[in-house]
Amino acid sequence: MTSPQATESTDVLLIGGGIMSATLGVFLKELEPQWDITLLERLDQVGAESSNVWNNAGTGHSALCELNYAPQAADGSVNPAKSLSINEQFQLSRQFWASLVSEGKLQDPRTFINPVPHMSLVFGDAHSDYLRRRYEALKPNKLFERMEYTEDRDRIAGWAPLTMHGRGAGRVAASWSPEGTDVDFGELTRQQVAHLQARGGEVRYGQQVVDLDRQSDGTWVAEVKNRLNAEGHRLIRAKFVFVGAGGGALPLLQKSGIREAKGYGGFPVSGLWLRNTDENVASQHNAKVYGQASVGAPPMSVPHLDTRYEHGRRALLFGPYGGFKPNFLKQGSFLDLPLSVRPHNLYPMTRAGLANLDLVKYLLSELAKTKGQRVEALQQFYPTADGSQWELVEAGQRVQVMKRDKEKGGVLQFGTELITAADGSIAGLLGASPGASTAVPIMLNLLAKSFPGRISGWEARLKELIPSYGVTLNDHPQLADEVMGRTAQVLGIN
Repeated sequence: MTSPQATESTDVLLIGGGIMSATLGVFLKELEPQWDITLLERLDQVGAESSNVWNNAGTGHSALCELNYAPQAADGSVNPAKSLSINEQFQLSRQFWASLVSEGKLQDPRTFINPVPHMSLVFGDAHSDYLRRRYEALKPNKLFERMEYTEDRDRIAGWAPLTMHGRGAGRVAASWSPEGTDVDFGELTRQQVAHLQARGGEVRYGQQVVDLDRQSDGTWVAEVKNRLNAEGHRLIRAKFVFVGAGGGALPLLQKSGIREAKGYGGFPVSGLWLRNTDENVASQHNAKVYGQASVGAPPMSVPHLDTRYEHGRRALLFGPYGGFKPNFLKQGSFLDLPLSVRPHNLYPMTRAGLANLDLVKYLLSELAKTKGQRVEALQQFYPTADGSQWELVEAGQRVQVMKRDKEKGGVLQFGTELITAADGSIAGLLGASPGASTAVPIMLNLLAKSFPGRISGWEARLKELIPSYGVTLNDHPQLADEVMGRTAQVLGIN
């Protein structure tokens, strides 16, 4: 970029129209109503990539059923710390949504969140013993006090009938949490963006940021391409930039040149679902049932049989089946991966790749599967499933973080990474799960890092929006009952 002059100016530039940008945009409009906020989305609608209802599991990650958040140690013990942390984070998201509903800024909550119990289901002695130990580690904690555990087949059938119809002999164990939910993050994104627009925020579609350049006064100039027509590129100057472009965030952070983005790479993982929209079948299953991941599989590929809601209609989803495409976005380019390689991240990416050859082997095996083999995997959870009733659909594209590590040279990280410049003028988000479910705590972290001089002045409004802001609910049982009870009532998920 050669010109230091921008044709337009804004206080805040949000790049990408997913749940992260939507959440940050609403926060900033609530905290600083007079700020100009501009959101740019490269597609013709928001919430269409990873936030789309069929591009993610919609679990509302609260660690109630996701076994990878409470791994078993070599001595057989189970540490509940990560599960507790993730559940605490999801409680913040739920409180934020409930406040927006109460203030009339989001629609009927059933348009984006529905009560769906969360289950873990495992087979065999070793996995059953682990699940029991996990239950014993989590149950004493306030946030998991409603969790139940059983190996009684009739009881499991009462929770999720399809999982037990026609099941053969063998030990089966399950845990069940009634407070689980299904979240349509695409719809939630659209409603938050609509609120942002109603408060004066500007949203533009078909706009792709192709370069970012820091100016001498600390502002940023974004070069923007209009993907909908052939008009020339425009320049937008912003005091603060958030790169919430999903898989497209890494290339833009690299172009920004900030030191904090050095050494980061990305490994794209694609996926497929089996989907059943037959309401007669879907009506027989009301749960999100998670199992154990295959050896070498990334956490996002843990098999699960889910109830899903889209526009009030119930369907079933099973998967995901892993795959590989070099594009960083579902509607991206096959050149995304090779073009992301830089001198500063080549070594970390190489070291991380060599240390995760089992993942490569897993993805290759997944790519080679036929539909019949995928139906066989489904039948481990739903023994009498009729493969002809299930269609294969493409899931969202995920880009796992690869970064420097002092001891190993480079590591592959299964999580979400917030990158902020030292001066707070630009921030971006990399990674995947738990992602959308923890959008609110991630954005609270961003606000503290990027606006350290303002965060204390925002505290009163933040506590109105999130009553447990700054407090750990698990350590305050009475407050937890009050806050979680009110949130569940407002969202209709008692």
